[in-house]
Parts: sequence; structure tokens; C-alpha cells
Amino acid sequence: MKTIFRNSLLLIAFCFVSNIQAQTSFGQMQNLMPRNKDGVNQFDVKKDKAEFKGISIDLGGAFSMQFQSLNCTNGQQQGTYTASNGASIANYRLNDLENQFNLPTANMTFGAQLADGVRVNLDLYLSARHHNETWVKGGYLQIDKLDFIQKDLFAEVMKYTTIKIGQMENNYGDAHFRRSDNGNALMNPFIEGNIMDAFETEMGAEVYYNRDGFVSMFGLTNGKLNQNVTEFVPANATVTAPEPNSTISPTILAKIGYDKQINKDLRVRITASYNHNANMSANPWSSERAGSRYYYVMSHQAYTYAGAAQTNNATTDLAANPTTGRFNPGFGNWYTGIMVNPFVKFKGLEFFGTLEFASGGDKKGVDDTRSITQYSGDVVYRFGTTEQFYVGGKYNVVSGKLANADVDAVNVTRLEGGLGWFLTKNILAKLAYTTQSYNNYSQYSGSSLNDLYDGKFSGIMFESTISF
Repeated sequence: MKTIFRNSLLLIAFCFVSNIQAQTSFGQMQNLMPRNKDGVNQFDVKKDKAEFKGISIDLGGAFSMQFQSLNCTNGQQQGTYTASNGASIANYRLNDLENQFNLPTANMTFGAQLADGVRVNLDLYLSARHHNETWVKGGYLQIDKLDFIQKDLFAEVMKYTTIKIGQMENNYGDAHFRRSDNGNALMNPFIEGNIMDAFETEMGAEVYYNRDGFVSMFGLTNGKLNQNVTEFVPANATVTAPEPNSTISPTILAKIGYDKQINKDLRVRITASYNHNANMSANPWSSERAGSRYYYVMSHQAYTYAGAAQTNNATTDLAANPTTGRFNPGFGNWYTGIMVNPFVKFKGLEFFGTLEFASGGDKKGVDDTRSITQYSGDVVYRFGTTEQFYVGGKYNVVSGKLANADVDAVNVTRLEGGLGWFLTKNILAKLAYTTQSYNNYSQYSGSSLNDLYDGKFSGIMFESTISF
């Protein structure tokens, strides 16, 4: 998936040249999810009545920048400790975070309408916390008509059906349509997504059938984030993988629900989603390649452990600790995720919820199940002549065991309040206050001190974002 900026520029230049030679147009796209304010609260694919006018090019971008003013504390006092293995720990403390700007992030979207009802899409991260250089997020082919095979082939079925094929973002749940995706933050009324943030790109296909309020999707992928064709060589058994001799399993995705504009004032949507892999290469709560918005919260200064220097885990490498503020269940063998998302909008008042139930096994061949639950709810009130202003609040809690050997389940809670202003359909300014706390984490992580022990961070963040 990795690429370099030069290749991206060459690709753009090639497309511009192709555009001139083929006399294509710009922006005459079909069934494209809006990247401006019109895309807020649009979930999944949606048919439109745009007319096919020949091959057309789509070029878009998104940029976001935050000013962060967050403070962190935990239950570890600065001083000398004796680790659980008897080793000495000296000069441990959390980092003091400056009130400062985060790394600006940027996305680029490139696509083409290739035929009536057929378009291709490519998404790139130009700058991200996790990958500072240019990376390809993913790309897919979207088919809404089969006229390229035969005119009006299965026309009545395709009237309600969409097929997506490629290495693309897995459509698990509705929450990922309201999260910030690196530079693309226009659809998120808040600064960060859920604490346990599901996001993964894999090679596969999804089939949608949406009709008269009925929402459905079935997807199947090969279960791999990074693609390869190398021979599978059985590994030797280890403590963490007592039976490792099995290949990667496919990921199964499904969604079913109801979405209806009851009248001009009331819209109701509820969906249930399923995500399962029997022998995974990565889990969907640790595969996101952009990074969280809360830079370096709950990170520690350099300190000494058993006479050896321990690195400051905030400043050595921007990409080395990119998910601070999030929760990863850490499943190592298999997982099953079920997510229910209710959404109600009455005039300017809207509610969006997430009920997520995740379970999985820790070791290859040892499938003792442990479970994690997540509950999230936000209320947003949009007002103004075009609902260009909003105020909102969000509560999010995650709880469960980090390992089967743990006696107690840990608990992470977040409360966020914010407001926003769409200066135009493409420009959004946000201001938010966040407080997040960590409960029941052990004092030690392995033998060294645990940054999250009685941890808490809180403060204000400002974000400006542009998308077109």
C-alpha cells in the first residue's frame, strides 16, 4: 500500500494529460457521496439521478488542523519505584503537553466515471500522524448498472443494488461514517471518533440492496490489510501461538436496517452490523493508518528501568505511538463484532448511538473468549437558516478485560461537548472540551509502570477542516 509523493504527482499529471487527449469532463459523477456539508448523515451508498455524460474526472481533497490544549495525569507520582520483578524505576512521569498545533493532515481523492453506472475511486493520505509520507488508503470500483455488459441487464434489480470491489474501507457499522478520517473531518461534529474505533481496509467486495427504507449489505474480504502472494510456511508453536499452522481467514461483513424520512421533519434509521474473522491477520480496532486526534495524551517522559534508559514515547517518532486516547481490545486470534447504530433526526435535533459487542481469542489455537462492550451516544442540535451552526454533547464508555488472565475489567469513559460553524458547505470550524478517564488499569504493564493507571486527560481542542 505504501507509495511516495512523486508517484502520486505522476498519477495526477497522467490523468490531466489523459483528460485532454480523451476530451473528458470534470465533476460529472454518478452516485457519489458528497464531500461537503450535503454528505453529513449520509450512510452507505445512495443512488442519484445524475446523467452519464461520458468519461469524467473527479478530484477532491480534505485538510484538517487542530490546536490542542490537553492536560494529563495518572496515579504514578514522580520518583523511584520497585517494579514487580524487583527492578528499580527512577524519574518516571507523564509528559507535560504544550498548548500547540498538531500536525496538519491532508487527504486526496481521485476518481473517474468510466461508464454509465460505473466509476472508480482512489483515496490517499498525503499527511497523517501515523504515516507522515503519502500512503494509498484504498481504492474501489463501484457498479450501479450493468449496461456495460448489456443494455438494461437486470435493470430492475440494479435499480436498488450497488456493487463495490477493491481494497477499501470495510463497511462495519454506521459509526465510521461520522468519524474523522485523517484530513476528512467534515462529517464528524466532534474532534475524535469512538474510543474503540473500528476501521480497516481489506481486499474484497460488498453488495448493497437498499429499497423503500430497507437497508442491507453483505461483504466478503480476504482478511488481509497488506497483500502478498508468498508461500505459506507453517510456523513453530510458541506460547502466544500454540497452534499457528493455519492461513488467514476471510472477513465476513453484513449490515441490515431501516432508514426512512418519515416526514419533512423526522428521519429514523437503525442498523445492525456484523464483522467476523476466524483467523485474522489484524483486528479492525488496530488497523487504522491515520492516528488519533489526541496527540501524545497519557505518554511518559524518558526514565530509567533496571539501570537502562527507557525512551520518551512521545517525541522519538511521530508515527510510533499514533493511537493515544483510543482503546484496542488486542485480540490475537479471532474476533466477532456486532454493532447497532440508532439515528433519529427531528428538525434540527439529532441523536446517534453506538452499541458494540466485541469478542475474540488471544492466541492462535487457544480460543478462550473474552468480551469488550462499547456504548456511545451523542446529541447534536443544528440551527441557522441552513443548519450551519450546531452544539452537541457525546458520552462514550468502553469496558472489558484486556486479557483472559486479568481479574478485573478495565473501563474507559469520555465526555465531549462541542460546537461548530459551517462557514461554507466546504469549511467547518469546531471547538470542543473533552475529558477522558481510565479505571481499573493495573499499576504495572509487564514489569514497568503503566501510563494509564488511574489516568485522566482533559482540555480544549479547536479544529478547522476543509473538504471538497
